[in-house]
Amino acid sequence: MVNPVEAFDRFVELKNIIVKSDGRIILNIPHAIIPTDRICACIGPNGAGKTTLLKLIDGLIKPDSGSIVHSSGKIRSALVLHHTPMIKASARANMAIVQDVDSAIDAATIDAVMIKVGLNQLARSPAHKLSAGERQKLCLGRAILQKPDLVLLDEPTANLDPMTTEQVEEIVRQFKQQKSDVIFTSHQLAQVQRLAEYVVFIDSGEIKEKGPVGPFFSNPQTQAAKRYLHQELLA
Repeated sequence: MVNPVEAFDRFVELKNIIVKSDGRIILNIPHAIIPTDRICACIGPNGAGKTTLLKLIDGLIKPDSGSIVHSSGKIRSALVLHHTPMIKASARANMAIVQDVDSAIDAATIDAVMIKVGLNQLARSPAHKLSAGERQKLCLGRAILQKPDLVLLDEPTANLDPMTTEQVEEIVRQFKQQKSDVIFTSHQLAQVQRLAEYVVFIDSGEIKEKGPVGPFFSNPQTQAAKRYLHQELLA
């Protein structure tokens, strides 16, 4: 793995990580430092282990071996997966679910976030009738309400139209304004270049290359990264 000497104010450090599923190794990371003090994108082929990495960082799953620590010690994270289920209730009721975790979140704050993510006109609409983009905004709104130290987003704009993608990307940028760090996965290379400052490239469960966005795209150092970028651009 290409791993130049780097210094970060905040980061996640993984050591001797092995994650298995049905006897198959999903992640194999001997050592890696992933910055969280800048928007970071995890990219790689389908099945590379990107979503598993987010779940690992969030604590939703535990590694079969190894350790993962954050430079700031114990932090609050919020994971937004690509397919997040909704309860059979209104959009606002689905947003208000976060009160089950933090009772200090009041109604006025929920209403303010509904406005912030552009769902205030749909507050009473059944959540299951929302479009894919509207559901994603709702999920991001719940993450905003939790005020996490780190937001983990799995394919936040998958299958969304260009206008909705732009709106969701703006919400992602706003996390930094509320001092929440962001790590996201994406297959959209143009989006990675718009949003991210740092890239982690994963292939076959291994981190093959990582570094600032500009140099990664202009001059990837590994054959695996060069091949992936070429294939994705052709696609």
